[in-house]
Amino acid sequence: MRSFTQHPIALAVAVSLLSPAAYSQQVASAEDEKIEQIVVTGTRVAGRSVSDTAVPIDIISTEMLQRAGSTELNQLLSTALPSFNFPRPGLADGTDTVRPATLRGLGPDQSLVLVNSKRRHAAALVNVNGTVGRGSSAVDLNTIPTAAISSVEVLRDGASAQYGSDAIAGVLNVRLREASEGGNITTSYGWRDTNYSTPTTPPPAGATWSAPANIERSRTDGETLTISGWRGFELGSNAFLTLSAEYKDAERTERGGWDFRQQYALVDGEFDPREALFNRFNAWYGEPELAQFTLFANAGKTLDNGKLYGWFSYQDREAKSAGFYRPARDARNVIEIYPDGFLPIISPDVTDASAAVGYEFDVGEWTVDTSLVWGQNRMAFTIENTLNRSIGPSSKTEFYAGGYRYGQAVFNLSGVRSFNVAALASPLNLATGVELRRERYSIFAGEPDSWRNGGVLLPNGNPTASGAQVFPGFRPTNETRDTRRAVGAFLDLEANITDNLLGSIAVRAEDYSDFGSNLTGKAALRYDFTDNFGLRGSLQNGFRAPSLQQQNFTATSTNFINGVPFDITTFPVSDPVAQALGAKALDAEESVNFSLGTVFRLGGVSVTIDGYQINIDDRIVLSENLTAVNVREYLTSQGFIGIGGGRFFINGVDTETQGVDVVINWSLPTEHLGLFDFTLVGNYNETKVTALPETSQLSALNPAPTLFGRVNVLTFEKGTPKDKFGATVNWQYDRLSASVKATRYGEVLAPGTTAANDFVLSPKTLVDLEARYEFNDNWTLAFGADNIFDQYPDAFPTSLNTTGATSFSNYSPFGRSGRLFYGKIAYNF
Repeated sequence: MRSFTQHPIALAVAVSLLSPAAYSQQVASAEDEKIEQIVVTGTRVAGRSVSDTAVPIDIISTEMLQRAGSTELNQLLSTALPSFNFPRPGLADGTDTVRPATLRGLGPDQSLVLVNSKRRHAAALVNVNGTVGRGSSAVDLNTIPTAAISSVEVLRDGASAQYGSDAIAGVLNVRLREASEGGNITTSYGWRDTNYSTPTTPPPAGATWSAPANIERSRTDGETLTISGWRGFELGSNAFLTLSAEYKDAERTERGGWDFRQQYALVDGEFDPREALFNRFNAWYGEPELAQFTLFANAGKTLDNGKLYGWFSYQDREAKSAGFYRPARDARNVIEIYPDGFLPIISPDVTDASAAVGYEFDVGEWTVDTSLVWGQNRMAFTIENTLNRSIGPSSKTEFYAGGYRYGQAVFNLSGVRSFNVAALASPLNLATGVELRRERYSIFAGEPDSWRNGGVLLPNGNPTASGAQVFPGFRPTNETRDTRRAVGAFLDLEANITDNLLGSIAVRAEDYSDFGSNLTGKAALRYDFTDNFGLRGSLQNGFRAPSLQQQNFTATSTNFINGVPFDITTFPVSDPVAQALGAKALDAEESVNFSLGTVFRLGGVSVTIDGYQINIDDRIVLSENLTAVNVREYLTSQGFIGIGGGRFFINGVDTETQGVDVVINWSLPTEHLGLFDFTLVGNYNETKVTALPETSQLSALNPAPTLFGRVNVLTFEKGTPKDKFGATVNWQYDRLSASVKATRYGEVLAPGTTAANDFVLSPKTLVDLEARYEFNDNWTLAFGADNIFDQYPDAFPTSLNTTGATSFSNYSPFGRSGRLFYGKIAYNF
């Protein structure tokens, strides 16, 4: 059992009670008071400020987002929020292009994303490779350009009772810019200038090539040009249109190691002379090549009795990343096509679009809001510089491999009003409403050569794998088109019970056409002992519905087991093969969230400390690959001939997450040195897996296959930083300003199949620096560097980097790109 000081919630209370602010009766002077920031997330009371809420909420302004070299919203939030992490995996197929982020160490799909308080659609991609977020389909925040954003409100608390499915870890609400005049255009150019080292493996005995024990590399790459801007237009009386656009052109980065392998077949028993000339830095292990265009339009018009509003967005993203290099002598190669081997390239084309229209109006004492929001994400794959080995020398080298599409339409009708209740210290705020949601998901097949088997055998007479190397296309048998509907209704009450005690209660009922119903509730309290000190806490249950992607994703590839080809499939749970292995219709994940924290001020310093515990039952996970001999024999006995096994999604993993978030803000104006703004953030987070899934069918086999193995368990428990700390200082004096930001990422485990293959990533601190000068009201010039001290995660030992390609772990919470230099010039009009 943990001691009192080891429990995060108890620790949060203890720290707050021992702080000087707990005993202070001082009221901050007027000049110390900062302008209160009004929030719309986590409360439905109009005019509620961020310092008065019963749950922790962060506001990330557009100015904060612009003070960095990156323009990716996920990356920017990862340095601004204490428990938000954005690893940057490579060699992970489509996940290289649509990367998942996590909040409080939970799954990428366990945080709800809103745009202007309306549910945002998820990406079509299912993360099926061995990365953080395996098995999830989440919203791609990088489809929203920073130029379109007014602020981002982040509710670090469960909110399923208020907003519905997915809001287990928290809610991110992106508020779009509203401007009827003015504008900005910003051009930035950045590049990586970096040095890194990685150990190498000695070549085979008698090799004609050699390498030092440690490779030191200097790289200048990743050149990125970004042009972004926004413009406000007045559309007649009391109406606005804000157009925002961004174009981004990024070259790839390469952080691979040295490929020690023999590349060519022996010639008369001797190594081929080409071995000594071969470029052994042959991997694309880093950031993908990217060309991206994004457009956002946000509009509104104030009418006599309300407000009409709407927005539209479109993004086209073309990316290129790579798989593992195939040496010339590799059985998967065709010498006649690639005499020196080949590096297959995965080229997804992602198109994302959304549109919304809504009307807010008054009916008596009620303020009513009704809206219709549509969104769609489509990802189609082209595989380049590859071949279909089973077709032989006549194979094409580029294939259209198909892809998937996800879309949703959401109708909302809600009303808010207040009542005077004699027993309460403030009017009772009542909010209620309904939400109707329709979702659809489809998989479309690639061209036949991308997936078929042409029948050409290997030189030893064995058959070879079907389809394009590195990414076989989706087959017609994989094609699916699925829909579902969901209906939800909520009731939300909030009021000051006494002058010092704020309380809120919310309940929500939802019904899904494919898995059933769910009821959630939340209660939150805040007690202000003084104007400068208060305690707050919440208790709630939450849920996350199984996504259509998890229910219906399927893909097939050919694996060879003892030289015999078998079709290995990711089966939907409705497939007879999956059901023979014990798969059942997916049910919702269910959570219970506890939080307790404090808010206090001491002079110009504001501090929030929030402890939390999140217990989740029946988490939905992607099973291990079930290809053992007894599994194949069992499937054969059930009448499934030629099926080599596969994997499927399943409920059954229970987890317990505990942690503490700390946020400290201090604004310090000085007479001669300018204005200083200090922000300190910290997070401690720990997750334990307390139950694992099983099926009676597989448990009856001897030995029983593992459904959710060691690597995946440890990814949940230790795959994100155990702690994270950040410090930011913004300084402004006249027309000169600067920012310095330091982020320390705690220890992370890159798990192996055995303890001997575990690799610990030690804590690292990254420092970002930017300086700005305003020539006048129109022109601003900025220069900066992200990761100025060129920090890298610990490099893998050669035993865990057997091809030389994967020098660094995909579990690194900050990627592996090194130092970024950049310059920006902005014109305001």
